[in-house]
Amino acid sequence: MTARDAIADGQPEEAGLPRGRGSTLSEDLRSTLEEMIVSGQLQPGTRLDEAEIAAQFKVSRTPVREALKALIATGLVEVKSRQGVTVATISIPILLEMFEMMAALEGLCAKLAARRATQSEKANLRAIHARLIEALDASEPERFYAINHTFHDALYDAAHTHFLAGQTRALRRRVAAYRRHVTHQPGRMAATIGEHARILEAIERADAESAFRAASEHVNLLGDDMADFISSLPPALTQAL
Repeated sequence: MTARDAIADGQPEEAGLPRGRGSTLSEDLRSTLEEMIVSGQLQPGTRLDEAEIAAQFKVSRTPVREALKALIATGLVEVKSRQGVTVATISIPILLEMFEMMAALEGLCAKLAARRATQSEKANLRAIHARLIEALDASEPERFYAINHTFHDALYDAAHTHFLAGQTRALRRRVAAYRRHVTHQPGRMAATIGEHARILEAIERADAESAFRAASEHVNLLGDDMADFISSLPPALTQAL
């Protein structure tokens, strides 16, 4: 699928660019393209043509160029000599390192949440967890993935840290196209429920070390689990090998 096809699938034919309050045109376009990459609508390896994007969103090529430059800076987009600008593809060795880093960062967020979370934040995490169970019972993986994203965002907020939460969110978005596929692994959603429960229990007990271990183990896919995950990836997501 080309970028034009992917954008057309997600946008009404007559629709322009969604505008944010107080933001520039290039910022709105960057945000829209970033969300399409994170959601998997624009897959790794997809070529991003300036003219096609400008025509689809009914804007000039200048804000498109600025938006792509901003996305290149985040690592979500890359420039290849023959293909031009494309959605970034991560090699398996780097992907493994990124998941290991994610495990450490999530563990630190959970550790701080165990020390700092308010009662309302703990209640919110429990409520989100209950919604995850409902999505599992209904066998709705896409809904489950979205709620799971909300759970982790709430966990970062409960850590009450700006830099750590920002870095964790940035890395999470960087691997989102890959992490989404974990949800579809056999037994992964059910396993997530138990893993989240252990994180929640540790936070509610104010047990910082247990919270760190539970959150780290939740993210850190090892051994057979990682092998199964990699083997399930579509060719487009592993073409950098």
